Amino acid sequence: MSRRPPPGRRLLLKGALAAGALAAVPGTAHAMSPAAPAPHAPAPSAPAAARYTMTAFTNTSESNMYVYESSDATTYTLLKGPAYTPPSGLIRDPSIIRRGDGDYWIVHTTDWTGNTIGFARSADRVNWEFAGTHTLPTTGTARTWAPEWFVDEDGSVHVLVSLDLTGDYTFVPHLLSATGTGPGDWSEPRPVAGLDTSNYIDTFVVRHDGRYHAITKQETTKYLEHAVADRLEGPYTFLGTGDWAGWGSWREGPALVRLPDGGWRAYFDGYAEQKYWYSDSHDGLTTWTPLRELPGLTGFARHFTVLKEDV
Repeated sequence: MSRRPPPGRRLLLKGALAAGALAAVPGTAHAMSPAAPAPHAPAPSAPAAARYTMTAFTNTSESNMYVYESSDATTYTLLKGPAYTPPSGLIRDPSIIRRGDGDYWIVHTTDWTGNTIGFARSADRVNWEFAGTHTLPTTGTARTWAPEWFVDEDGSVHVLVSLDLTGDYTFVPHLLSATGTGPGDWSEPRPVAGLDTSNYIDTFVVRHDGRYHAITKQETTKYLEHAVADRLEGPYTFLGTGDWAGWGSWREGPALVRLPDGGWRAYFDGYAEQKYWYSDSHDGLTTWTPLRELPGLTGFARHFTVLKEDV
């Protein structure tokens, strides 16, 4: 948890009219017969344009969510802000998906202490309504921070959330799997194997090249680290630790999204310096471009998630 199209082009194809054709009539000589005009070939549909929707809290408010939109994952414009305020508590770390019912859903941190996560839903990404809270039954939970959605290739819906079970700010990522469509329909939280032996928080998982890739914050060292697994629940093996990507330390709240060219973009919060950074990878999450500030929102937006849709 944080501390602090291109528009498509339509190609028009011109149909060609046949000048004539020979019609063979049984028992008679060939005769010239005008051919029926050939139909115009159908124009191919315009390529889908990318739409990126960001849900964030801000440096000025931990109880109000702002919603932004972009076509290139770089330049975001405000759709509405504030767009949603929960009935009580916080809306830190709002994570967005679109579920099978067609509605957009967020899951978020509800308070600095406790064992609940909160939900809201929207039909249009602009107007949101409270959908409920879910109490995690894990014994001894002191803090429940930074829930993140994950939708697997089979359509199953999950939430990864960081639990402090000792009260000393030592976090263990846990996985919840949806058992229904309501805000309380979740499996028992289970520790994520391979990420449960140290102090990891803000775990964000994507599926790439047949494997699960987790970018997670090592809370003791403040580095974002990279681990992979063959199953969502682990066990995860670390491929990159420390400053493996050149991002530096004191980073948190990673969010990954596909770019229009097929690469990956990682956003993360440089909370100590109050800047928001992004970095891109085009070789399967192995190497990353130098840090760049997110224009317009650096220093304002905090710990957000971005949803990419083709529209």
